Amino acid sequence: QVQLVESGGGLVQAGGSLRLSCVASGNIVSINDMGWYAQAPGKQRELVATMTRGGIINYADSAQDRFTISRDNSKNTVYLQMNSLKPEDTAVYYCNAQIFSNSDRWLKIYWGQGTQVTVSS
Repeated sequence: QVQLVESGGGLVQAGGSLRLSCVASGNIVSINDMGWYAQAPGKQRELVATMTRGGIINYADSAQDRFTISRDNSKNTVYLQMNSLKPEDTAVYYCNAQIFSNSDRWLKIYWGQGTQVTVSS
């Protein structure tokens, strides 16, 4: 089965940095969009950043000046470099990808299990 596994979350102080990683594995034929979504306590999941296979990037307004998304297509991996972290960045960060696998009839959306990012003041 195709799965996405995130890593790199943790507890940091305000102003610190983290780098999140997400690796897609399984019988993958191709991956189109990959990205990151955050869900803070009591709030809905919302887009942080996405990147197409061709390199087109979309950032949330709150993230574009501090976060950087990147991909290594040869490793089926997407990264999120987070700098100048603020307490309001605290959330569970989920990896998302559009993937076609050998067992799929259509392109499907997959989600990772999430990784906790906590920023203290």
